[in-house]
Amino acid sequence: MKELSVYVHVPFCAVRCGYCDFNTYTATELGGGGSQAEYPTNAMREMDLTLAADRAAGYDYDQISTVFFGGGTPTLLPADDLVAMLTHLRTLLPLAERAEVTTEANPDSVTKDSLQQLADGGITRVSFGMQSAVRSVLRTLDRTHDPERVPQAVAWAREAGLAVSLDLIYGTPGETLADVETSVKAALACGVDHMSAYSLIIEGNTAMARQLRRGELEAPDPDDMADKYELVDDLAAADGLSWYEVSNWARTEEHRSRHNLAYWRGGDWWGIGPGAHRHRDGLRSWNVKHPSRYAAAMTDGSLPVADSERLSAQDRLLERIMLELRIADGLPVHEVPEETRSMLAVHRERGHLDAVALDAGRAVLTREGRLLADAVIRDLVP
Repeated sequence: MKELSVYVHVPFCAVRCGYCDFNTYTATELGGGGSQAEYPTNAMREMDLTLAADRAAGYDYDQISTVFFGGGTPTLLPADDLVAMLTHLRTLLPLAERAEVTTEANPDSVTKDSLQQLADGGITRVSFGMQSAVRSVLRTLDRTHDPERVPQAVAWAREAGLAVSLDLIYGTPGETLADVETSVKAALACGVDHMSAYSLIIEGNTAMARQLRRGELEAPDPDDMADKYELVDDLAAADGLSWYEVSNWARTEEHRSRHNLAYWRGGDWWGIGPGAHRHRDGLRSWNVKHPSRYAAAMTDGSLPVADSERLSAQDRLLERIMLELRIADGLPVHEVPEETRSMLAVHRERGHLDAVALDAGRAVLTREGRLLADAVIRDLVP
């Protein structure tokens, strides 16, 4: 059965966070079209065009297995708009019987009623951007929500019947190990069955990067980041959550993010919205970034593609190693070239020893391997 995942990028935020390098815009940054009010209609038009383009190229899908509304803050749109986009998708391709449909949200961008509307409209899962439970850390990250809002939002979501994930960031300048412990324990105290924890990466064109260059903030220390990762992993494991991707933990296999696993396993997906990326059998393309240019393309009835690339066999191997080694299920050793298999064995004999463990014909990163993931993966590419 040929399955498809769909990512819908909603590029709107109430406030631009100082660390964020995503393709997002506040209302004051938008000009010349591309408004929040116009967005759902434009996104649905792009869905129509994407389906037509796939079918013209000889590609069709039996069903949609996962949908993910990301951003930005999708829940800045009225719940009815998100439901309308999901309903339109259903008119194009059937959703799997147990399709996973996720929306990202900020704790202060939802209400009890809006979460119930989302659940009634077919959303099955919400991923809250908690980031931290420590007020000083949230201020440094330019996050606007009150940490006390998080358990309330989680309770509302669960009452509506939604599965819940909490997203954390560790490594914020000035954050201590104790701060990380406070945040992880606060997330786990909400009783969630899925948690993500990402190390802060400060991109060069962000407000936080400019603060670093001016000496107003201290750059994260790699050893400190490793200590914080290990702390997150230990606390999650003690609460019954197991890692299944370098930055993600779930209570059971059923609670894993199936949408993200589709990326890591090289599936096909549509990318809808400004700046969104799509993949179809080794062909990657990405949309124009600015909402006004995106809206203009929709008015013209043309796909808003900025550029595309066809991955070579070598590129696809590199990507497969990079992505599948990051998941707990690992990489099937027999499906990679002999020279790569030799490097897997070499890693077992090096100073970092079992950074890669060979288990039942699969290469799997140990925890040390997760801390060294980028270096390990580079070495494995012939």
